[in-house]
Amino acid sequence: MAPISFSLLLALVTIACLSGLGLAASGTGYVTHYWDCCKPSCAWPNHAPVTNPVQICDINDHKISDQLAGAGCTDADNGKAYMCSNQTPWATDDFFSFGFAAVNIVGQSDKDYCCSCYSLTFTSGKIKGKKMIVQATNTGFDLNANQFDIAVPGGGVGNFNGCWKQWNGAPTGDQFGGFHNRWECDALPDAFKWPCYWRFDWYQNADGYPTVDYVEVPCPQQLIDRSGCWRK
Repeated sequence: MAPISFSLLLALVTIACLSGLGLAASGTGYVTHYWDCCKPSCAWPNHAPVTNPVQICDINDHKISDQLAGAGCTDADNGKAYMCSNQTPWATDDFFSFGFAAVNIVGQSDKDYCCSCYSLTFTSGKIKGKKMIVQATNTGFDLNANQFDIAVPGGGVGNFNGCWKQWNGAPTGDQFGGFHNRWECDALPDAFKWPCYWRFDWYQNADGYPTVDYVEVPCPQQLIDRSGCWRK
């Protein structure tokens, strides 16, 4: 018998665990990408029924425990909290990746999806057939219904730019969309280069709003270990 792949094993475990979620959110949506360096909204205390808020880091990418710390990109009073570099995508093989995202699910609020996890199956474009499991660590007033905005360095700062301060003026590309070429990732601080490369390697720079089928799933330990957050 041929050895079972990691992604197939994970899929089987996910299916086996779905009964523990009750009525899981599911549907069709689409994917974009961003990285604004800002403190994620799910990092604020009492924002959702979770064990701990999402882990945050300081300007030097060191973990900090003060969950009330202001966001480095928006707080005028010396905000010091940023997204951590380990809350970025990584591939396990050519067809499966883990990651984190800002999320907006139709009919729900951030109290419902903060730190929830979703299995995404890409249904269009160059990455059709590939799969991800992402954890919702952020939300956004500017997201559309069933939009998964994957957190990937060099993905575009959007409406908030904390990267100019954290990265000491390193380029961030277009405000919406970010970098166009893999070599642009080379200008980023070391901890952010490799997840930036992921976008051009595994993700194949699949711009143009790739569509997905999504379903809420139990959060894998691999994501919890990085975010420090899971739902009660």
